[in-house]
Amino acid sequence: MSRVGSSAIAIPADVTLSQDGDVVVIKGKNGELRTSIHHEVEMAVADNTITLAPRRKTKLARSLWGTTRATLNNMVIGVSAGFTRKLDINGVGYRAAMQGNKLVLSLGYSHPVEMDVPAGLTAAVENNTQITISGADKQALGQFAAEIRAKRPPEPFKGKGVKYAEEQIVRKEGKKK
Repeated sequence: MSRVGSSAIAIPADVTLSQDGDVVVIKGKNGELRTSIHHEVEMAVADNTITLAPRRKTKLARSLWGTTRATLNNMVIGVSAGFTRKLDINGVGYRAAMQGNKLVLSLGYSHPVEMDVPAGLTAAVENNTQITISGADKQALGQFAAEIRAKRPPEPFKGKGVKYAEEQIVRKEGKKK
């Protein structure tokens, strides 16, 4: 029995859900998201709640049951409230700026790193060192934040680099004499 999969998803009043075969489309004030449900998982919508159940008692069906429920829940939350991820830049001369739809990072390389902000996401830079990414698609938001962080991951000695705002860098002691 899946603890995640067995709980129902409440659909807010401003969110609409439509299903065409195995494709589910969820619309809200923050946009529209769509996904396909695996044929091993059965979805039922009644009284503004979504319930999911495995069609058969196989390992694949049970593993997809909770994953599908989490994906649909993230879609409902995304189109109604949205998701936000914050990144901090630490280091002398390290900074970020927005140029149109491009995020330009100065991270100690010989050239500035330019990254296009994906469709459906918005990025904002505060104080040249804080990046805020927001959007409805949790997966795309996390992927873009991870790509930004990968350009200069934080190093353990001085803590320089790009890190998530809530991330704690485990610091190492330097050389001893």
